[in-house]
Amino acid sequence: MGAREAAADALSARLRELPSVERLAAALEAPHPVAVAAARAAIEEERSRILAGRDGGALLDRARELVAAAEAPSLRRVINATGVILHTNLGRAPLARAAREAVAVAADGYSNLELELETGARGSRQAHVEGLLAELTGAEAGLAVNNCAGAVLLAAAALGAGRSVIVSRGQLIEIGGGFRIPEVVAQSGARLVEVGTTNRTRLGDYQRALAALDPQEHGVILRAHASNYRVVGFVEEVAIEDLCGLGVPVIDDAGSGNLAEDLEALEGEPPVRRSVAAGCALVCFSGDKLLGGPQAGLLVGRSEAVAAARAHPLARALRIDKLSLAALEATLRVYREPERARRELPVLAMLTVPAEELERRAGRLSAALQAGGIRAETVRAAARVGGGALPLLELEGQAVAVDPSPLGADELARRMRAGDPPVIARIERETVILDPRTMSDEEAAAASTAVATALR
Repeated sequence: MGAREAAADALSARLRELPSVERLAAALEAPHPVAVAAARAAIEEERSRILAGRDGGALLDRARELVAAAEAPSLRRVINATGVILHTNLGRAPLARAAREAVAVAADGYSNLELELETGARGSRQAHVEGLLAELTGAEAGLAVNNCAGAVLLAAAALGAGRSVIVSRGQLIEIGGGFRIPEVVAQSGARLVEVGTTNRTRLGDYQRALAALDPQEHGVILRAHASNYRVVGFVEEVAIEDLCGLGVPVIDDAGSGNLAEDLEALEGEPPVRRSVAAGCALVCFSGDKLLGGPQAGLLVGRSEAVAAARAHPLARALRIDKLSLAALEATLRVYREPERARRELPVLAMLTVPAEELERRAGRLSAALQAGGIRAETVRAAARVGGGALPLLELEGQAVAVDPSPLGADELARRMRAGDPPVIARIERETVILDPRTMSDEEAAAASTAVATALR
């Protein structure tokens, strides 16, 4: 027998030694479908390795790894070391402890979601937040739906269907996911009327558009806050008070939900209370951005306008679920005490963290990395609000720069994402940056361990 024939016989023998899928699956402690899928994948990997002339692996161990991966939840907690506070890919606003506890209570069995406990009659889920929304914004009434895009669509449909909705050309915006104001207006059943130019729209533009309407038609004005970009230079727009003075309903898409209007960092975001006080029929804003709560779309304003939105068929399709509602109610209750809100709402705490605190956190993180033999140093860096809010605001502070040698920045970041828990960092000039603004002390310690593990 020649060498070629001997090699072929040896290869065939190795392939014959592979166990059957059922036999390997039987050795795995997992539901049968999961065990079979893991066994099949592990055997295929081993067959490919044998055919390529490589040494065999630990087949049972590999099958167990595949089982563990299949049974691990896909949605996981991660550590945000990017310095982007409202990171859309990471779920935007982290919830306050009060909100997390409220979610746990609402999820543990049944709740009085739509039941009036005093009378035993059917109630409205909006009752849990409407009073708080009115109290905190000065509005006559309020309504919560599943997100701000839904709130704007509902507002436009409730007040603008069959009418002309007037929008400045500078506010025909697109936000994440291709959501565009002209398409929202079209879906609402209204007719879009554009006024002004991209950079300048004056009160007279709105007045002429209203005057040109059919005498029997009552127009609606929609103002959309350009939350995720800025036009600077030769620009002009009409104040919300002047728009409300034109005598037609005004819908204000206020964007990120600024209820902490006394914070210097939020000066670039329209305060919800100002729009309500100006007389807007409906003001729409997000729950999971600057408000610091769960994903939600909030509508506040005049009683008759909120009632029209509540009665519209879209309101049911867009309604908020009980867990988000529980988190929202708890978040709004925190806002009753402004100082407490700054301490307990993670978004506001990250926005207002003192420079010396960032310096302390960065110093501890850098020292922990250096103690493990990792080249790291504190550097000046700029964090961001993110989430389509305050795009020009740079939050200066101390961060930690990690030398990714010998892996390279991309590979180090990849290995950190693959850890448990995953750590999400940012890369600047081939250096991995860990920003303590978006991490607690415990998370910073875990990030340090993740870097050490990745570089090991």
